[in-house]
Amino acid sequence: MNARFGIAGLAWIAFCVAMAGCNDGKTTREVSVANLGNSEHGRQLISNYGCGACHMIPGVRGARGKVGPPLLNLSQRTMIAGELPNTPPNLTRWIQHPREVEPKTAMPELGVTQDEANDIAAYLYTLRGREGTSWID
Repeated sequence: MNARFGIAGLAWIAFCVAMAGCNDGKTTREVSVANLGNSEHGRQLISNYGCGACHMIPGVRGARGKVGPPLLNLSQRTMIAGELPNTPPNLTRWIQHPREVEPKTAMPELGVTQDEANDIAAYLYTLRGREGTSWID
């Protein structure tokens, strides 16, 4: 009986982890930012590409746009653009080629390289809704 409970318990834990439902309804993607890209360079690229004209982005000067969604808590979102599961490869794909994912999106193709998309994604995955996250004007 205990063996069955142990196996059933492990199966339940695996199911909860797979469905991201065992943490009080909050989904957090733990992404190794260092393995993805250079987050500081990503922040600079976000500024250089003018992403803040459409998005509110903590830590990026003047990034107060209201066309696209605010990008705080991106790591806790389940989906990207309502189309793709929130994974690093999908986020970099979205950053590089948003119209391949969602043809009617307002997000433009900016000519972002793979390395730049990795760095931008690394920065976006550092944005968590916690005390100390600052908006820079």
